[in-house]
Amino acid sequence: MGIYLNPGNKSFWEAVRSRIYVDKTNLIAYTNQMINTDEKYVCVSRPRRFGKSMTLAMLAAYYSIGCDSAELFQGRKIESDETFLEHLNRYDVIYLNMQRFLIRAKKMDMVDYLENTVIAEINKVYGSLLPQRETSLVSVLEQLYDNGDKQFIFLIDEWDCVMRERQESEEMQRQYLDFLRDLLKDQPYVALAYVTGILPVKKYGQHSALNMFLEYSMTDQDIFEEYTGFTEDEVKVLCEQCGMDFAETSSWYDGYMFTRYQHIYNPKSVVEAMRRHKFSNYWTSTETYEALKIYMDMDFEGLRSDIVQMLGGGRVRVMTRSFQNDMRSFKTKDDLLTLLIHLGYLGYDAGTKEVFIPNKEIIEEFENAMSVGGWDNVMDVLKASSQLLADTLDGNADSVASGLDRTHTKVASILTYNDENSQFLTDELFVKNLHVAVGLAYYSARKDYRLIREFPTGKGFADIVFLPLPHTGKPALVIELKYDKSVNAAIQQMKDRKYTQALEGYVGEILLVGINYDRENPDKPHSCVIEKAAIG
Repeated sequence: MGIYLNPGNKSFWEAVRSRIYVDKTNLIAYTNQMINTDEKYVCVSRPRRFGKSMTLAMLAAYYSIGCDSAELFQGRKIESDETFLEHLNRYDVIYLNMQRFLIRAKKMDMVDYLENTVIAEINKVYGSLLPQRETSLVSVLEQLYDNGDKQFIFLIDEWDCVMRERQESEEMQRQYLDFLRDLLKDQPYVALAYVTGILPVKKYGQHSALNMFLEYSMTDQDIFEEYTGFTEDEVKVLCEQCGMDFAETSSWYDGYMFTRYQHIYNPKSVVEAMRRHKFSNYWTSTETYEALKIYMDMDFEGLRSDIVQMLGGGRVRVMTRSFQNDMRSFKTKDDLLTLLIHLGYLGYDAGTKEVFIPNKEIIEEFENAMSVGGWDNVMDVLKASSQLLADTLDGNADSVASGLDRTHTKVASILTYNDENSQFLTDELFVKNLHVAVGLAYYSARKDYRLIREFPTGKGFADIVFLPLPHTGKPALVIELKYDKSVNAAIQQMKDRKYTQALEGYVGEILLVGINYDRENPDKPHSCVIEKAAIG
């Protein structure tokens, strides 16, 4: 077995022998269908630590000539597929981790280093089919096809590392893209090209000629949805096997959604939580928070308001199509938000075209990024949220109202919902900002609760419901917001419409929290009433 040519099955062998392994082998059924078709160019982009390298190890084990991987796939899902034996260990595989080449090339041109290294390995196996010495990898592969009908499956990891780590070097990017285009496009020796990275491949100016690739990204994974991360069913099985609470696992690591699979979990973090029997921030610990802070602090109009809305549990509409698929060509805040989708910091709902912060793990990363300066008012609100929750649980309505007043003062400059410009706000936007401010004020609640906005009650929607996670021993909170009315009206609506009946199956105490915002009283706009309620 080689390193670049037919790398074999050792990496996949180690994976299936691990204490925690989730069978994703049915992905191979899709790639088998693509071999030697117009769909043979595949680019699957996902955030870091979302199993890209694991997938390539699986594909290398399955396709590589020279190793017998039948036993590794015995009992796996792909074994029952009709194409399983047809393609098992039948292809020459060229495996390229571009990150390694970029690091190892040092002062040498990366493409030259890659070609020299890979050609040297090919010569050891197929030198007899090469009549003359070649320094071009494309020429070598063309000769092997001409002299022996040799076709190759290309597995390329970290394809976009040049774009991410050499952002200022446009000449290097241009040469690299020219190399990939020449290596892969319209070449008869390509049976399949499966390329992975964080960024999709298109839209690099005039060098967008990698347009032969079908793209499967975090804005649309299409047929690869269930292979992007762990599905809800897979996580339930892992929680049962490892004795971990599913609801808390969801709170920490769920939140990525697609068309058919509405709940996709971060696989790296789930595995670490199951392995260590401890919920914590595992995925983002592989990269410092400064990377996120750079983007958060960019001076795009409305960006700060959008981030605050999402911290408050809200969603923000975004247009993803203008994004140039690099990390520096930002023309609008939509471009920046789209990048954060691809990096995994934001979830994306393709149906509504909205972004949101997906889970507790990522919320912590936003909080870390804000804690080092520039977001003082927001951080003050977040720090005060623990006391607001404590006052709510104690039934101290006056303290809750005062706490909400302070939240309004702190975030009014970011979320405009009652100042000299309020006459320009629509009622819809006013209510949205009011909801966000209250969600932000209860920020700390999400450590022990699951926040649900517009919770269906059968006779309408409760504005905000906080359902406690198991074993917290805390009551559920049902919050109804009013403006320019009265808190009693809010409480009465919850009773009249029997909001608590929607919590059927929940066993525990429920607090009804009525909040009113009075636009005519800017000095003390909030009032609050808190009552205990019983189910039924």
